[in-house]
Amino acid sequence: MNQILPVESYTSTDYFALEQTHIFTQSWTFAGLTEDLSASGDYLTVQAGLANIVVLKNEDGALVAYHNRCRHRGMQLVDGKGSGVKRLTCPYHDWSYGIDGTLKSLPKQKQEFRQIDKSCYSLQKAAVGTWRGMIWVNPNIDAEPVQQWFSPMNQHIAPYNVDDLVEATSDRENFIIHANWKLVVENYIDHYHLAQLHSGTLNMYAHNKASFGFAERHFHFWEPLTDEYRDNLSQFSPLPLLMSQEDEKLGAYVPMLFPAIGLVESESTWTVFNVIPEAPDRTRVETRTKVKNCSTIRYVSQAAKSYSFWQQRTRQKDRKLDKSHPLGSADFMQEDIYVCESIQKAMRSPYFSTGPTAEYGESPIRQFRQQIHQIIKERQ
Repeated sequence: MNQILPVESYTSTDYFALEQTHIFTQSWTFAGLTEDLSASGDYLTVQAGLANIVVLKNEDGALVAYHNRCRHRGMQLVDGKGSGVKRLTCPYHDWSYGIDGTLKSLPKQKQEFRQIDKSCYSLQKAAVGTWRGMIWVNPNIDAEPVQQWFSPMNQHIAPYNVDDLVEATSDRENFIIHANWKLVVENYIDHYHLAQLHSGTLNMYAHNKASFGFAERHFHFWEPLTDEYRDNLSQFSPLPLLMSQEDEKLGAYVPMLFPAIGLVESESTWTVFNVIPEAPDRTRVETRTKVKNCSTIRYVSQAAKSYSFWQQRTRQKDRKLDKSHPLGSADFMQEDIYVCESIQKAMRSPYFSTGPTAEYGESPIRQFRQQIHQIIKERQ
């Protein structure tokens, strides 16, 4: 792949395993929104590379995180999310741990474990922190603090107070893309394709005025609205605005946090685009969206005002295709998925090859590939 990453890095189970070990198990992983854990005893679990982590809110209102496995035989303690827990009890042999991680009890201790020192078998701690209304975990308790890890991006993100927004729970999405996770990320950071693939679906943004680059490992991107869209934004915006129509910073902020967590911060929505590798050719994407905290009447009114604009503005990439085809769907997400899956399929061919990449518009892809190559080379 342009002399940086070989095709095998997108298709090989061995390379996928290296990425899981040396990238995802050693990075900060998105675990949820801060409001997911609102009361003492609330918990959630998340897969961070090869490690499953449980995050809880303790009695002091602080977040704590542990490797989600019993110290006895390694069984996973809990799954999913829950509330009101006082202890974490292993379903295998009923070893029980407090929210502070200490081993509290185990069956038949006097008969079977007469010499055990329970203080030596507390749960293994993981790092946890919050940034921008999100909960983050890292399997390494000594990891660089999350606020510091993301600090290079503070000047490149939308000026929104995410905690003041409310989640549009009906807009949650969870779907599979049959492609390598790097293809999904590369498509996300590819400026060159925006005016081409999405000519009918993202034409309300001035792609030719976009600014983008890297802040250490993280990718940042901003582009303004087109003049027509901005001048009529009070009528054309699909939802209530998150910032003033007159603000010079108004636009689309679309960073990709390393290794694979996108934020889509538009004029009217704020979305987490969480890219989760499951196999060399299988990637899960989970999205959660927040919007302005205002009345339902205001939302309905804004949607009604903007309806005709979006009906006319959004069009198919290829009008000869049926709407069931991704390129005929007039849906930018379906267009992106189609491209990623098509390239993944093409990589199976022994005749697969690629040409030069765009000097400017695809430069982020080259830089991203170089990061992956360097990390795997240094850590394996």
